[in-house]
Amino acid sequence: MIDPTAKIDPLAKVSAQAVIGPNVVIKAHVIIEGEVTIGEDTVVEPFCVLRGPTTIGKRNHIYQFCSIGEACQDLKYKNEPTRLVIGDDNVIREHCTMHRGTVQGHNVTTVGNHNLFMVNVHVAHDCIIGDNCIFANNATLAGHVVIGNYVIFGGLSAIHQFGRVGDHAFIAGMAALNMDVPPYVMAAGHYAKAHGINRVGLLRRGFTEEQVNTLRRAYMVIYHQHNTIEQALVKLREMAAQESAVQPLVDFLEASGRGIVR
Repeated sequence: MIDPTAKIDPLAKVSAQAVIGPNVVIKAHVIIEGEVTIGEDTVVEPFCVLRGPTTIGKRNHIYQFCSIGEACQDLKYKNEPTRLVIGDDNVIREHCTMHRGTVQGHNVTTVGNHNLFMVNVHVAHDCIIGDNCIFANNATLAGHVVIGNYVIFGGLSAIHQFGRVGDHAFIAGMAALNMDVPPYVMAAGHYAKAHGINRVGLLRRGFTEEQVNTLRRAYMVIYHQHNTIEQALVKLREMAAQESAVQPLVDFLEASGRGIVR
């Protein structure tokens, strides 16, 4: 079904199973195969390939030569009808790749809202990405990765499968993550280590000086007082009772994962 207000270049190839919303723009040589739904005001630039089952929300801008909703690169994948779901207001620049999920994982790869994916970013199967994130050129996410909100990945950075990155974390360029990065933490290096809290980013996003200072003390509890995670959690829960901004750290550390960067 194609909304009559959509503008589809005659050189584009659009599946009969596709659902194209109001004011969508699909430019020349775009190929849309299978069950692909595109929300209103989304723009797809030339030479993109979109395969379903894939759902793309409203006001997204997908630049040329992107591959969206392709089958994943997991050898266990046997052409099951897994999905990719992309939210609203995302910018997906040239040569980005986003793959559908696996039945062994979540069955779906999920991208939130208001994210920027710069050139050549890869989002592998079963990833879950929050809102308002920035992934610089050539950032690479392996399968089953979970990214929070307001996370920044520098260029040429990469994260191991099943890795987690908490809200407001900052991953430096060329960092290699083989462990989880807690909320608010800056990580850099190969393999990445923690380098303090993302103070500048937090202040830009409206955190008060008092909150930032409290989070710095929470960071010290985790990284500079020689506590085990269990010992740190006891102190962090006490701090979270006084300052709610600490609670995401508690929640992140309580959840099982690969262990955190040190």
